[in-house]
Amino acid sequence: MTAPLLPTACTIAGSDSSGGAGLQIDLLTFAAYGVYGLSVVTAVTAQNTHKVAGAWVQSADSVSAQITTLCEEFTVSAWKTGMLGNAAVIEAVIDSLPPGAPRVLDPVIVSTSGHRLLTEDALSLLRDGLIPRSTVVTPNIPEAEILSGITPIRSLDDMREAGSVFLSYGADAVVMKGGHLGCGDASVDLLITRNGEEAFSAPRYPYEVHGSGCCFGSAITAELCQGSDLRGGVAGAKRFIDGAIRHAIQLPSGGAVPNPFWEWPLSKRQTDPLI
Repeated sequence: MTAPLLPTACTIAGSDSSGGAGLQIDLLTFAAYGVYGLSVVTAVTAQNTHKVAGAWVQSADSVSAQITTLCEEFTVSAWKTGMLGNAAVIEAVIDSLPPGAPRVLDPVIVSTSGHRLLTEDALSLLRDGLIPRSTVVTPNIPEAEILSGITPIRSLDDMREAGSVFLSYGADAVVMKGGHLGCGDASVDLLITRNGEEAFSAPRYPYEVHGSGCCFGSAITAELCQGSDLRGGVAGAKRFIDGAIRHAIQLPSGGAVPNPFWEWPLSKRQTDPLI
């Protein structure tokens, strides 16, 4: 006897050989949520938590074929895009994704270590072609500065101003991630829509966690996949990423990666409210 298929989400992202970011952490996060994870590989990287030694972007035909083939068999309830690499891959994603299911866009541009992960000529297509087709965009501060032109972003007011720019591009909503502000005892993210905004706060921890942004975006995707509305999905994902950072896997090198299974089994999820 076979079990029914779980709610299904798909990540369209680059492979992180360290497992802490990219499609690997997306799939781990989906699994932690009880979501069946599909993946479309846009790039292969050689990296660890401290550096990106190289990145090799897949062809547009490869990306299109992966999406099309998956859609022939699976009903995807939510999509996430991460590292896309170049304009040709972005065009392939725009042309291949079916309408209907929520789309979470994590606009990966530069790695934390400073390695460029999206070509300069692809920025306009990301802004004009993909953002308007997204349910929610989840930029960190450096990404928001590049895409919005608001720089420097040093306060919640600056985040609000940048968020309004993303809405002007056609996004339904934006989650402005405040982790890179680097000040205060709390990390505050702003969910900004045309109907207003809501702040979500969690403690700021005294260490950096490689892949935390990817993990947060995939948690939002999993929440939407399971039927949460946007506000509830962001709230649930914020609580989830707080735990994944608080219980981060600390490596001998001094690096750290998120721990998506910090609250396993799933029944514990309702008993640990976000501070």
